[in-house]
Amino acid sequence: MIGNILKMQTTLNDQKGEKKNNDTVQYTLPVGDDLLAMNEHIGETIKLSYKDEIHCINCGRKTKKSFAQGHCYPCFRRLASCDMCIMKPETCHFAAGTCREPEWGKANCFIPHYVYLANSSGIKVGITRGTQIPTRWMDQGAAQALPVFQVATRLQSGLLEVVLKKHVSDRTDWRKMLKSDAEPKNLQAIRDELLENCSAEIENIKKDHGADDIKVIDEKVVEIKYPITEYPEKIKSLNFDKQAEIEGCLMGIKGQYLILDSGVLNIRKFAGYNIEVNFV
Repeated sequence: MIGNILKMQTTLNDQKGEKKNNDTVQYTLPVGDDLLAMNEHIGETIKLSYKDEIHCINCGRKTKKSFAQGHCYPCFRRLASCDMCIMKPETCHFAAGTCREPEWGKANCFIPHYVYLANSSGIKVGITRGTQIPTRWMDQGAAQALPVFQVATRLQSGLLEVVLKKHVSDRTDWRKMLKSDAEPKNLQAIRDELLENCSAEIENIKKDHGADDIKVIDEKVVEIKYPITEYPEKIKSLNFDKQAEIEGCLMGIKGQYLILDSGVLNIRKFAGYNIEVNFV
């Protein structure tokens, strides 16, 4: 199977397609026009061969270098989805009239967003659009996740995240995440403590940005399992820009990483790369 790859698609369903807590993530790798079910190949040897060709995941043009996980440079500079405010939503500049793509901004940043706690390499705070739950958590390799706030805009979620990350990290230690299962945490207790410690700052955000648009929500913790038979003792990062052929026994998948006995490969990083995939 050969073609341009994209980040792996994920579902959190049982064999009957019903969503359940404490279920195992199912992974599918897009390769060109095909979809490759990955879970069934765990335990087999996989060989991935880079064909020295990259195509932008937005416009399709051939590019020598990939920017922002799969874009050519013109798209990277033009698209609102590649702007810095996506990484730092508290810097949203839509109101200033400088959004790169105002219609895209209206469709993607002025819809319900969630501020959540997740447990991957430890407790972290994050934000996501409602349409990306639970995909966002699976992409980060979270073992547990708990929505804390529902808000009306991406800016509001970013402002709340800034407050909460004074007390918990907003980053995942990907090496730690790939070395073991996260130790279970009481996310609801951590949420309650954060809400108490940050109450004054949260109230200020509500006052300035609309109390009716910012809601604390009470939901169940989502438990997530990953298809892993063995964790690596040491983490070696594999990179198509440094080696055209990557081969090894597929020991598991977590986040957007293939865990091989020869190292770990971040599939999302190489979106748009033309890859031949074989199981040998």
